[in-house]
Amino acid sequence: MTEGKDRVFRWLWYGLVAALIALALIPGAIGDAFYAHVLVLVLLYASMAQSWNILGGYCGQISFGHSVFFGIGAYGAGMAMVTYHSTPWLGTLAGAILAAAVSVIVSWPCFKLRGHYFAIATFAIVEIFGRLFLVWDWIGGALGLDYPIMDDSWRYFLWSSDKTGYYTGAVALFVLVFGSVRFMEKRRFGYYMRAVREGQETAESLGVNSTGVKLAAMAVSAFLAAICGAFFAQYNYRVDPPMTLSLDMSMKFVLITILGGMGTFWGPLLGAAVLIPLQEYTRTYLSHLGAGVDQIIYGILIMFMMIRQPKGIMGFLAEFGVLGNKRRSAGADGGGE
Repeated sequence: MTEGKDRVFRWLWYGLVAALIALALIPGAIGDAFYAHVLVLVLLYASMAQSWNILGGYCGQISFGHSVFFGIGAYGAGMAMVTYHSTPWLGTLAGAILAAAVSVIVSWPCFKLRGHYFAIATFAIVEIFGRLFLVWDWIGGALGLDYPIMDDSWRYFLWSSDKTGYYTGAVALFVLVFGSVRFMEKRRFGYYMRAVREGQETAESLGVNSTGVKLAAMAVSAFLAAICGAFFAQYNYRVDPPMTLSLDMSMKFVLITILGGMGTFWGPLLGAAVLIPLQEYTRTYLSHLGAGVDQIIYGILIMFMMIRQPKGIMGFLAEFGVLGNKRRSAGADGGGE
């Protein structure tokens, strides 16, 4: 039974990646600028949410501070482009490594806290780094960093004529983040994370180093979140503290994952596939109703989900699957009688 599920899961993953790659190769498939924009954002935010899901979903450590690591990655790419007039690739790598190091340093004392106390501590981390970046002149301060106008190229990962290059990059980012999680899921580290989530004391009694597992999960999560931040900066042609190092950005990491299903592989993608088009299309077509309409709909949807199915969209799918199995079982019993 398990082998059959794994086989279906594997082919579903391969099929999705093949379909995403095919969209970039078929001429005109993503030609509409707004449609391409929504696709890029869905893949970006799904990758962001999945990076958070490593720590919050699989390891059970609810953090509201991931915008810090996201912002460090964004500033890594931005500094490489604007300050040092170089390619953003090296800046992205440097930012990701720095974000992983910072995550370990700041989370070491925070992991001594449990539950909502840990979550509150991560709120404070966002505020501290947000204020620091606002007054730090070397990285542009409150004004941020504005990118220079350059020719479209992979060297600088900038395109202005169309969004095909960004879409291809978003697919690569999606494969990197989701592929990393898929790799960890079936490895010893993945089982250790789930053991810590289900019961830290029990895991430790079985020989699991819970602190080491949480620190490793935080480092991997921060590293991938920083790469997402670098993509975000390149896509927006600028970076500043309110764009990246904010509680609003941190909440997007969390809420997308909650909507889709925490601790599940497909949850972040499903959450992004629902919330991002909803956000973009309501912002575009309902803007005449006033600012914040998309946020109101966004909030109502999250509240409904938390009341009806706390396990998110994946919980709904599992519920329907269970109902289907029960019906088949009842039918088989009835036939036997």
